[in-house]
Amino acid sequence: MLNISHNTVNQYVDLNKYKSTHHIFNKPYYKQFNKFLLAMAIIVFIVLFLPWTQNITGQGQVTTLKPNQRPQTIQSQIPGRIEEWFVNEGDFVKQGDTILRISEIKSEYFDDKLVERTSDQIVAKSSSVDAYQGKVGALNRQIAALLNEQKLKYQQTQNKLLQAHLKVKSDSIDLEAAKTNITIAERQFNRTQTLQDEGLKAVKDVEDMRLKLQETQAKLISQENKYLASKNEVINAQIELSRINAEYADKISKSQSDMFTAQSSGFDAEAQVTKLENEYTNYVKRNSLLYVTAPQSGYINKALTGGIGVTFKEGEALVGIMPQQYDLAVETYVRPIDLPLLHIGEKVRVQFDGWPAIVFSGWPNASYGTYGAKIVAIENFISANGKYRVLLAPDEVDYKWPEAIRVGSGAYTIALLEDVPIWFELWRQINSFPPNYYQPQGSTETASKKDN
Repeated sequence: MLNISHNTVNQYVDLNKYKSTHHIFNKPYYKQFNKFLLAMAIIVFIVLFLPWTQNITGQGQVTTLKPNQRPQTIQSQIPGRIEEWFVNEGDFVKQGDTILRISEIKSEYFDDKLVERTSDQIVAKSSSVDAYQGKVGALNRQIAALLNEQKLKYQQTQNKLLQAHLKVKSDSIDLEAAKTNITIAERQFNRTQTLQDEGLKAVKDVEDMRLKLQETQAKLISQENKYLASKNEVINAQIELSRINAEYADKISKSQSDMFTAQSSGFDAEAQVTKLENEYTNYVKRNSLLYVTAPQSGYINKALTGGIGVTFKEGEALVGIMPQQYDLAVETYVRPIDLPLLHIGEKVRVQFDGWPAIVFSGWPNASYGTYGAKIVAIENFISANGKYRVLLAPDEVDYKWPEAIRVGSGAYTIALLEDVPIWFELWRQINSFPPNYYQPQGSTETASKKDN
């Protein structure tokens, strides 16, 4: 019955009289099931207190530990046209091996003798530089000669000036003597004139004295002319000195101007030689770039630009190459909330795509098919997918990674944190709390030392 009424049937009917009652209520499996439930409850309760390793999982891919070991593309530094291929996809090439030959597509580089003609231009310009240097040397010698000639001319004129000064001094003495003589002559004439008036001298004596006085006056005038002429010679010598300075300054300035012009032309020629040498080096280097070579030993993955006669721009990827020697690593991505829990050197378990594995993330010792790794780098800037990139390297003390793993294959990573009871982990997962924050043992010890 549905037990809707408060009147129970078993108060009025004895169920033990019926065979079905004995068949149902006297079966022993209810007791066994109850014992089983009790045992499972006890087991579950005990399991709740077992240790569980907290972890941070992430998806990543296999890469290489060093940047120079990762797959790369080979580009051409100059634009060109593909003329010939020397390799096939999958071939092994050594560093420096020729991969393909290209040709120029710019008209200014079509000349096959461009390098030789540029070398000839360098020789011609170098000769021009030598010629200018020779002209500068000749002008320097000319300037030195003019300076020496100016010095001699100046000394000669200074001697003339000194002679003129001495002559002026001599003429001035003679002039003073002439003045003295005329004074004496005038005194003698006056005395003779007086004596003649007194009748003591004859008229002839007076006339002789007058003649002598006139001669003395004439000598005085002549001496004055000589004195003025001597002064003019001094002035002329001084003017000659100024003229010599001006004349040779003009000549020297003109020679210096020519020398500076020659030096300027020589410097310009040297600049053109340097420019041509730069162009020559660029042309030689550009010719070597017509053969695209392997930057390192490795395997040709794929020709990204195929065919013959195909043109391309500078920097365009032509072929992909995988280096021969490389150290495997795994790059994985973690959420920003988990980033503070990761530290350099911590242990991580890795499961590779294509390698069967049985993973118990909380019991790493019970997992099968995972490999050991350790954190070697943590990116400081968030990636485009909103997570932080973590680089893992193989753990030397764990099993070696499979040799058949290739760069680019997927990987599933489990970063192991601290051990907690299972009930705590269930409670954390239900409440969506992050794993327990902790510091590595080395960091904790360092911090405690700083505090002390």
